[in-house]
Amino acid sequence: MEFQLIITIIIIIYLRKALAMRVSFPDWNQKLRWMMYAAIGLLVIHFVYRSADPVTQWGVLLLLSLLIYQIYENEIFNKVAFLVTAAVPYLVISAIIYLIKLISPAFYSDWKQWLEAANSFAIVWGFGIWFTTRRQRKELAKARERAIAEEENNKRISAMKAQLEVQVAERTQELTLQKDELELALKELKSTQSQLIQSEKMASLGELTAGIAHEIQNPLNFVNNFSEVSNELIQELKGERAKTTGERDSELENEILNDISQNLEKILHHGKRADAIVKGMLQHSRISSGQKELTDINALADEYLRLSFHGLRAKDKGFNADFKTDFDPSLSAGEAGIEKINIIPQDIGRVLLNLFNNAFYAVNERHRQACLPDRQAPPGISYEPTVAVSTFLKPPLEGREASVLITVSDNGNGIPQKVVDKIFQPFFTTKPTGEGTGLGLSISYDIIKAHGGEIKVESREGEGTKFIIQLPVT
Repeated sequence: MEFQLIITIIIIIYLRKALAMRVSFPDWNQKLRWMMYAAIGLLVIHFVYRSADPVTQWGVLLLLSLLIYQIYENEIFNKVAFLVTAAVPYLVISAIIYLIKLISPAFYSDWKQWLEAANSFAIVWGFGIWFTTRRQRKELAKARERAIAEEENNKRISAMKAQLEVQVAERTQELTLQKDELELALKELKSTQSQLIQSEKMASLGELTAGIAHEIQNPLNFVNNFSEVSNELIQELKGERAKTTGERDSELENEILNDISQNLEKILHHGKRADAIVKGMLQHSRISSGQKELTDINALADEYLRLSFHGLRAKDKGFNADFKTDFDPSLSAGEAGIEKINIIPQDIGRVLLNLFNNAFYAVNERHRQACLPDRQAPPGISYEPTVAVSTFLKPPLEGREASVLITVSDNGNGIPQKVVDKIFQPFFTTKPTGEGTGLGLSISYDIIKAHGGEIKVESREGEGTKFIIQLPVT
């Protein structure tokens, strides 16, 4: 009896707490409270009036039956419906035992052990269902919490994804704008570079023109001088032929004719020389066709060496330097072996002209510095500015075709070792501001690479510089 009442009170307290009835269901909270008071009253009656046990027992059964019925019938108790499953077996067995006691006490005495065992089993069943359900509910609650946490996490991920998409879109737009700005800047840079390259070409053309004006003057002087001498010889020949037959000197006439013939040959030779110089200037000044031609590299190097020298002489009257050539005979027209190499002459000419100009500039700077009042050379040592160019044919080896080496060297101040690796970079120059764009060697490097060749530099500071060009023959 006591156990049943205590269970009833515990169930009522559990229901009120689990369902938060004080706040959520105040009406049911009041009903359950009255049921709890009734259970407490029955418990008091049980302890005070033992003779009333049959009545209190039936009261307990009715109270539990009413409580279980309310739990089963009302939706608000769905969460605790497992209490019905746990309590029904115990209530049914308890009711049967009370009925047997009232109807047949002798039968109860004979089967008391089995009936109490059944009652104990019902109690164990009830507690087993209680704890199993409670554990399941806890697991379900944890699973629900995990599901809620996962859902919240998914929501956060979705929000972060949406935020990242917005950021990516903004970044993409920003990168697109930067790309457009870079493309515009690159376009402007290419335009500026083209203008600088054209400026560099025009500068070299100006130097070339000055050299040509000086260089072409020599053959023109020869043509004028030999023309005047030939005209005088013709007048002398006319005078000799105007004499009578006996007075004419045939040997003198033949000698004058031979002199005139030799003068004409010299006039023709120097006229062709002037023509070649003019063609060289036109070839250098015109836009490169991009087509390779068989070219006498010795003649090309010699021509541009002289044009560079005379161009600098025209710019600076005080400039003077010695230049030397050492050309491989097998590369000269008319000699045995390979006579010409396959190159774009205008482009290679620009490379050579740039190297010669740099070499003459270097030796002139060293000579100018050596002539300063506070600079005195060691006794017995005098500086002679010298630029040298040489060619050499490298025969083909196994796995390598024949090539030509062109070496341009000077005994100027040399290039500091720390900047040697930078001299082929665009816009890098060792010359003072205003005296160089820094594009000459960069353009030369690109031209040589386009020909499938290589260009190297060797320099010792204070001793001089050597540029070595290697070009394939074909």
